[in-house]
Amino acid sequence: MSSQKKKILFIINGGIASYKSLELIRTLIKKGFEIECILTKNVSKFIKPITFSSLIGKKVHHDLFLLEENSKMSHIELAQNNELIIVIPATANFLGKMANGIADDLASTTIMATKSKVIVAPAMNTGMWENKAVIDNVNKLSKRGITVLSPEVGELACGQFGSGKLVKLELIESYIEEFFKDKS
Repeated sequence: MSSQKKKILFIINGGIASYKSLELIRTLIKKGFEIECILTKNVSKFIKPITFSSLIGKKVHHDLFLLEENSKMSHIELAQNNELIIVIPATANFLGKMANGIADDLASTTIMATKSKVIVAPAMNTGMWENKAVIDNVNKLSKRGITVLSPEVGELACGQFGSGKLVKLELIESYIEEFFKDKS
């Protein structure tokens, strides 16, 4: 790997576990990674976009139809200018979009346009995680070479106990470090 910063695009979905992405981003910035963020429309129901902007020191992306100052289409720029894409937390809805080729917002359109490595970290209620449609979507994504980090078993935000809890951030971090180690 050259002396250039290692570039990661975070796609943050609107799930209760979205707050955990802040800690991971902070850790990676301290380690010298360059971070961009796309926020899906529901993230702001959990965390204000300014929190992400303040953390990464630049604007976050959220609108498919905003052109960059240099008139380049943001989803193409984001898809091509980042070596790794992390989807955290990957909601059932976003997994379905990815698996079925639905590109109706900046996040899903960027995924469709990228040739970069994609890692998804799902987090959702056990009933959703164990739903046949979600299982089929995860299998489709895995067959396409997307790394799906299976959620853990534990107490969920809804108060239930079961699978669907976001994997430990250290595990995601180790996948990221391994990816960049293999590239150097």
